[in-house]
Amino acid sequence: MSDSQRFPVAAHALAYLAHKGAYSPAEAAPSAVLAASVPTNPVVVRRVTALLAKAGLIGTRPGASGGAWLLHRPETITLDTVLRAVHGCAHLGSPPAGAKGCPVSTHIPRQVAKALTAADLAAGEALSKVTIADLLAADPPSLAGFAPHPSCPVAA
Repeated sequence: MSDSQRFPVAAHALAYLAHKGAYSPAEAAPSAVLAASVPTNPVVVRRVTALLAKAGLIGTRPGASGGAWLLHRPETITLDTVLRAVHGCAHLGSPPAGAKGCPVSTHIPRQVAKALTAADLAAGEALSKVTIADLLAADPPSLAGFAPHPSCPVAA
């Protein structure tokens, strides 16, 4: 799974668990059900849910009767927390070391690294204002004024 898919899959899975009211092992949603909702492969969902469980956002139980459930209310789970849990899907790459002797290469890697830090901080700040509950709302204030990103498929 690419880094760029971890965050959307994680946000979707958490929103699904909230929508279904999965707050205990008895209400756990199996990875196949979560995968059908995304839609993606259950293995992708299990990899993401393992990261979310490690971060303490969900509980999981393996096996045929296994699944995932929320450990926190959706109103308290911010998207920056989700982003950190899945190791920063806003990851824009890392600068190459640069060629020895090139005058541009002496500065570019350091400056690009600083720009990436600025972008990461800006993404975290924006996402800290949006919760999983907001994703389920029709028109939450935290997303007012924003249109869907042009690269994202959106149901009409």
